Amino acid sequence: MAFTLQPGSTAPAFSLPATDGKIYRLSDFSANPLLVVFFTCNHCPYVINSDEITRRTAEDFAPRGVRFVGINSNSKNTNADDDFEHMVARMEKYRFPWLYLYDESQQVARAYGALRTPHFYVFNEQRKLIYTGRAVDNPREPSKIKQHDLQRALDEYLSTGQVSVPVTNPVGCNVKWEGQDKNWMPPEACDLL
Repeated sequence: MAFTLQPGSTAPAFSLPATDGKIYRLSDFSANPLLVVFFTCNHCPYVINSDEITRRTAEDFAPRGVRFVGINSNSKNTNADDDFEHMVARMEKYRFPWLYLYDESQQVARAYGALRTPHFYVFNEQRKLIYTGRAVDNPREPSKIKQHDLQRALDEYLSTGQVSVPVTNPVGCNVKWEGQDKNWMPPEACDLL
């Protein structure tokens, strides 16, 4: 199995530019009791079709101190729609309630072990990982969703300090790594749009 952070791991530090023109570091979110870092992008249909579900979750938990931070680590050379300019345009259009950071070097994605877009990581106040995986079981077809795994994990931790299912398999497109042939796609990956 490919590397990804496991529950109990400490959040890797980062310093990345955001679409709002500022640089953000992990330490900038120290006031938030829970931090949701998720790897996302501009073009993947799994992301596009589930963004409004992620928005509702982010808005529902914001009053409880939960902060969402999206990171795009996809290579713009593998898919031109994933460049920074398209990130800025997407945030201007949709006004998502999270920061959108650009990991052009892909070092942050490698440190976290991001496998898909979207792929969620939830860290507690000590920035220890308490949940990783998917937000929902069918992000490409929201009408077929049966499991809201991210929402359940946040609810459980804020209520009891525990998460009953701390790891799920992320569902989405593969992260588009630099140097990857843009015409090659593994069978399980989504179509490039």
